[in-house]
Amino acid sequence: MMGDFNWKVMEKNLEGLAKRFEATSRNMANANTPEFARRNVSFEEQLREVVDGPRRLPMTVTDEGHIPSGPLAVGSVVPEEIKVYDEKYRLDGNNVDPEREMAVMSQTRMAYNAMTRFAAKKSSLYRLVIGGR
Repeated sequence: MMGDFNWKVMEKNLEGLAKRFEATSRNMANANTPEFARRNVSFEEQLREVVDGPRRLPMTVTDEGHIPSGPLAVGSVVPEEIKVYDEKYRLDGNNVDPEREMAVMSQTRMAYNAMTRFAAKKSSLYRLVIGGR
């Protein structure tokens, strides 16, 4: 299972979704904190570039000091937490919209459940191949 590309993508996706759960719950906890800037977690585009290939011509990295144009492997995808400052939801400077956060939480939960079901199915296929039943 450790050498399986799909398994690595699934692990990275679950990691990103877990970080999104944390950020969204932190947003909800600080919904009444003045001047609080909500956080958003982004990782899908990086993961898509690794899986589908880059949309632009990748630069060649010939030295360890060179900066790559994108993630080169699944392990180099890092879920990125971004503070959103430019949206104001309330007069006290807080931009947490509870309805939006609940929608993000629901969407994240559905994606997380789908990934865990996929992982369970993949594990059962491995057991079938190993055990023969």
